[in-house]
Amino acid sequence: MKLRLLPFLLLIVSISYGQQTAADYFEQGVNKTKVGNFTGALSDFSRAIAMNPENSQSYYNRGLAKQALKDHRGAIQDFDKSASLNPREPMAYLYRGISKTEQGEPRAAVQDFNRCIELNPEDSYAYLQRGFTLSKLDEYRIAISDFNRVIELNSDKSSTYQAFYSRGLCKSKLGDFKGSISDYSKSIDINPKRSQTFADRGFSNVQVGEYAQAVSDYNEALELNPQDADAFYYRGFSKAKSGDYTGAKADFDASLRLNPTNIKALYGRGFAYTKLNNQRAAIQDLTKAIEYNNPGLDSKFEYSPNMPEKKLAALRNAVTDEIEINIFSENRSDAYYLRGIAEFKSGHSKDALANLNTAIGLNPTMASAHFARGLVHSSEGLQREAIIDLTNAINLNEFYKEAYYVRGLIEHALGDSDKGCFDLSKSGELGYVKAYEVIKYYCN
Repeated sequence: MKLRLLPFLLLIVSISYGQQTAADYFEQGVNKTKVGNFTGALSDFSRAIAMNPENSQSYYNRGLAKQALKDHRGAIQDFDKSASLNPREPMAYLYRGISKTEQGEPRAAVQDFNRCIELNPEDSYAYLQRGFTLSKLDEYRIAISDFNRVIELNSDKSSTYQAFYSRGLCKSKLGDFKGSISDYSKSIDINPKRSQTFADRGFSNVQVGEYAQAVSDYNEALELNPQDADAFYYRGFSKAKSGDYTGAKADFDASLRLNPTNIKALYGRGFAYTKLNNQRAAIQDLTKAIEYNNPGLDSKFEYSPNMPEKKLAALRNAVTDEIEINIFSENRSDAYYLRGIAEFKSGHSKDALANLNTAIGLNPTMASAHFARGLVHSSEGLQREAIIDLTNAINLNEFYKEAYYVRGLIEHALGDSDKGCFDLSKSGELGYVKAYEVIKYYCN
């Protein structure tokens, strides 16, 4: 994805702190973004915003940094602010639309792309992104018009090959497989190193019965990406269609090594076994193909949630809260708190809760004790009680980045991914860098 940074907007008043101005921090953020240091850039843009909260470019560029860190919810908030400060800046709408698409809001994204194109009708990248999003909405014919426009504008090679590829994909969805083959070929002429384009051209060749050409395409795809289980499956399918059952079985074997639950490959290998007169093996594979995750059968299967309890525990237990020695209080609440921490680290959750309850009773405003009790409750499977504790910690200390992080994990584990990801975004914004690793895998 292209990152288009905006320059600093000079204002009449220049605010400085310790010899560095908002413009200085802004430029540092730009330079860090250019070398891929997005967390560092985010910090610098935040400082620039603190000094000059009316500069739309600072919010926009911080939004780009968050977007690069896969924190799309946080990015949208920054693009919102940028657009409110400068409603005629097309790129704020463009990149907000990209983040909305990533967040599963394609129709809202299309509105942003429309506004960007209205402000800058020659921006080929906006047409490309709108075409991508329209295709996700199954609006293939309208998407094709956008991809046509990208090609007409003589865009850079990166955008052009993507436009040919995406137009081919839309044609394939509409059943125009010969048209899709032509577009995939044009895309390959520009970028012959993208495995997925060969794989999709192979699929279109399968659909028109050109199995030898399909095998050739999948050979190229697998040369570029030998971990593509689907490419092995479809090459095996093409070989089976051509009567090469031994070769087909070898490809189905390879697909299943990469993805043991690929029911299409189990079915294909079962078919190959029947042709190779190994009926017992065929029955075993075909039985698995029929029964695996089949809601039409009475057989039970396990559902793996996005963040199972073990994963939540692993992420939560990796959190380190900086414990500092405090002045010994007359009511000894600090001692109860520290003893609670020690009991928890020793595996004595019940004793830990007793001590933390006492600490909070003696000092209800001790945010760290609420946070620690939240960790203990969560470790005991009492996730809703943990959320209450963590919320109390945040209410007492609005900058408690670890509390936002753990609350975000728990909310995500309980199925409220929107709340969870907003909390993770806030944690990252406050400086808890680990949050962005979780956002990358669980919030997109």
